[in-house]
Amino acid sequence: MEAAELPNPPAAPSAQPRALLGEILIRAERLTTEQLQEALAEQQQEPGRRIGEILVAKGVLSQKTLAQALAHQHGIEFVDLARVEVDPAATSLLPEQFARKAQVLPVRFLAENLVQVAVGDPTNLRTADDLRLALGLNIQLAVADPSALEGTIERTYRVHIEIKHDGDEDEVSRLQDVLDSDGTATTIDLVNSILGKAIAEGASDVHFDPQERELIVRARIDGVLRRMAEVPKALEPSVTGRLKIMGLLDIAEKRMPQDGSFAIRYGDQPVDVRIAVVPTKHGEHVVLRILHRAVKLELPELGMSPDAERLFQHAIRQPFGAVIACGPTGSGKTTTLYAALDLLNEEGRAITTVEDPVEYQLPGVNQVEVRSKIGLTFARGLRTILRSDPDVLLVGEIRDEETAAIAIQAAMTGHLVLTTLHTNDASSAIARLESIGIDAAVLANSVNCIVAQRLARRLCVHCREAYSPDDAELQAIGIAAGDQRPALHRAHGCLQCAGTGYHGRVALYEVLPIEGRIRALIQASTEEILAAAVEQGMTTMRQDGVRLCLAGVTSVEEVRRVLGDRLA
Repeated sequence: MEAAELPNPPAAPSAQPRALLGEILIRAERLTTEQLQEALAEQQQEPGRRIGEILVAKGVLSQKTLAQALAHQHGIEFVDLARVEVDPAATSLLPEQFARKAQVLPVRFLAENLVQVAVGDPTNLRTADDLRLALGLNIQLAVADPSALEGTIERTYRVHIEIKHDGDEDEVSRLQDVLDSDGTATTIDLVNSILGKAIAEGASDVHFDPQERELIVRARIDGVLRRMAEVPKALEPSVTGRLKIMGLLDIAEKRMPQDGSFAIRYGDQPVDVRIAVVPTKHGEHVVLRILHRAVKLELPELGMSPDAERLFQHAIRQPFGAVIACGPTGSGKTTTLYAALDLLNEEGRAITTVEDPVEYQLPGVNQVEVRSKIGLTFARGLRTILRSDPDVLLVGEIRDEETAAIAIQAAMTGHLVLTTLHTNDASSAIARLESIGIDAAVLANSVNCIVAQRLARRLCVHCREAYSPDDAELQAIGIAAGDQRPALHRAHGCLQCAGTGYHGRVALYEVLPIEGRIRALIQASTEEILAAAVEQGMTTMRQDGVRLCLAGVTSVEEVRRVLGDRLA
């Protein structure tokens, strides 16, 4: 644990020589004399490196602590960009290229002719002189944590969005002509700005909701919709038209639902976007689904408990059988299965997937995308794939009896099949498969394990609050009240998490192996299967959520939001 924050720097530069950085840190109890001597010895071997850089690299100091010490040394203010709101009027004064290259950012006006500028390195006098010329104003430097400064610059300046279509060149050219004549620069900039902000904030979906007097734009961030903008009603037709042109949809058709897709490049990052348009009373409701091609997690990064990961790995290491991931749309099922594929992706295995759409691109894996319009369905794709000598199959989703029958049959005939199913928990997946026509005896002999999951929001590490729960709350999460109460955390809200108290998501898992007593109970009710699984030691999603609450990763309120009162 680090000591308290460094004392404030002197109000004005002193005539005395500046204190050495090491002395400041030792006085503030952030550094010991022995640690300083070790760093100085290392600096003698590499004269070009600064002492602060060495201390951060060795893990002795954080970048924030170093920035605070530099501010104290130079007699200027330290600005915590995680807690200070940046003034757009100030940032607009500095060109994006300058800000990115020099890693500086105007933060706020201190007076009419004076602007505070955050810098990572206050010793660079040339940057300060260039800033005065670029801004045409007096400046007051403030030191910021370099990583926080870089992130704030990324969020402040909009990244250019380049649209890429896979369609026919003549069709794209025709649509571009329509765009040039019908779309205004204001509309194009507005749509690009909304998309850029949504991607930068990690949104999975963007909703354009037409209302009677306005168009409300909301983004689903960490699983919860947040309002991003309110567009005047007069701009709604041009915004909707722009989105439809991007998706190569019919801009004249406003009575029937439409769907399409397009690809964009956000900075250096390729992003696929699916678009769905539905006519409503007040206009066309447009939803964009944002799919990041390069995002992929390895199995240890999923956050499973050690026991759950061991059971899951055992199931996917079998040469045949089915592994089924369950949960609602957007619960991370595909991510979990792709982490399994990444582990299985060896030269000695032939791996093929059939998906709608292909969400991740994995080298060495043959990926087939469903195209219902031309008759390429899950079932038809599976039939052909089974004749192409695969070892491992990933079926994006079991939607009907035909697909389920082929997938389960493949699992019984020497193939490892990974697939997803929409059910509430692991034990109810068996009843769901039976309801679409799969015989219980077949399931008992073909399914290796069932994994159920949900995504809960992570508490923001910058502002989460620790508290001592009362007896009622402990009872609600299944912990007996005693003299030593566990510390829990709750959301608070800060600039770093946009006031929500949460940033990022974590998965809640339950892994149900189909073996032993569970296999014998395959025709029993869902309640009997669940009771037997818990008796055999299965950790439920509720219990996994409690584990994450006790670890300070998420809150009881968030687990209840995701699983409901019945389960939390």
